[in-house]
Amino acid sequence: MHVVILVSLLLLSLSMNIYAQTSAELSEIWEKEHVSNIPPSNVRHKDLKVYLEGLKKSGIKVAEVGRSFSDREIYQAEFGKGPLKVFLWSQMHGDEPTATSAVIDLLAILQKNRDKDWARKIENKLTIRFVPMLNPDGAEAYIRRNMQGLDINRDALSLRSPEARLLKRLREEWSPEIGFNLHNQNALTTAGNTYKQAAISFLVVFGDARKTSNPGHERNKRLVSAMIQAIHGYIPGNIGLYDDGYTPTAFGDSFSAWGTPVILIETGALHDKSEMFLVKMNFIAIATALKLLADGSEKNVSPVAYDQLPHNTSGRLFYFIFRNASVVNSARPNNVVITDIGANTVRRRAEFTSPTIVSRLGDLSAFTGLQEFDASNFYVVGRFQSLAADNFAEILFYRKDRQIDWAAVDLEKTFPPDAIFSLGKWVKGEGIVPKK
Repeated sequence: MHVVILVSLLLLSLSMNIYAQTSAELSEIWEKEHVSNIPPSNVRHKDLKVYLEGLKKSGIKVAEVGRSFSDREIYQAEFGKGPLKVFLWSQMHGDEPTATSAVIDLLAILQKNRDKDWARKIENKLTIRFVPMLNPDGAEAYIRRNMQGLDINRDALSLRSPEARLLKRLREEWSPEIGFNLHNQNALTTAGNTYKQAAISFLVVFGDARKTSNPGHERNKRLVSAMIQAIHGYIPGNIGLYDDGYTPTAFGDSFSAWGTPVILIETGALHDKSEMFLVKMNFIAIATALKLLADGSEKNVSPVAYDQLPHNTSGRLFYFIFRNASVVNSARPNNVVITDIGANTVRRRAEFTSPTIVSRLGDLSAFTGLQEFDASNFYVVGRFQSLAADNFAEILFYRKDRQIDWAAVDLEKTFPPDAIFSLGKWVKGEGIVPKK
């Protein structure tokens, strides 16, 4: 048994070296030739139309295939003329935009590089269809659901939404052999029992509750293994396995049940990395899968990398933790509580300032912050509200050697704080409260 494990690990190491070379090439191509020029969270329906018009001018087939509940156009782009049918869809949840930009880039780059061997093989062996924004109404409002208030990804059986009916029809009319269901997950999801964000999580989706495998499912495991190896060098330890609980009303599960085995890609976040970096990770991963499908080499990939993925976990991270703060309640200034403060930033479009909310006070020694500060030498008080769960994390910091009248009517003006934390950043006194 030990010999088998060692051989598997050796093969995995060798294959990672091979994919690292390919990944570097794909990374360089994306850096030079990507057409997405707006942070994905800022892309609205009108911006998608601009992207698609560019694809259309380059020779990519682009067509309106349906309308949303609010009568916005839903488009499909197509590349290739091969017998293997690959179907991708993105933004069925309107506030999950990363892969939309990634696959727009992929199609643009494939079209531009049709004279190159790798792109020519994809064009000749595959036909790729992509619905880039299934939920344009939700994308416009930057919300999960459609304008009926429905979660499209729980409408695969009831088909109450026009978007769900369209997605099912597109599959039925074409019968693709493989599907890519493209989403975003919570930024504080972790890869396994670690404190590392799951920047990307994968799942090879079963088509029934018994988790019955079939050749398409096994092929998808090999493809995901190759995708993991392709991006591992960029985000080591930040790749997770999405929950594999069977949900018959979800489209990934239903597609797999209907005969189109699905790969789920969930993009999370990575502290200090931009949205565009994660666009590139999606591009590298999906391009790797298409290349292997086109040249047939996926048959030689071991599924070990997929089988060894750590399961997603949650509840271990905060955006910010202020350790050992002496919290003052201005209404009861003699009642000072020494505690940790955990705060999280609300997800918004990149162009908007996001509020930061107090999530928890108490002993947070079992948790980690993406940023942590040692507040042990400071009194802290809420700037506009008391520091309590679900209130804004607008925090005034005062050194403990100062004499402060906490009952002052205009505390901030009368007793200027040493540091102010507001909207997720230091607006005064950055560096005074030391990082841990």
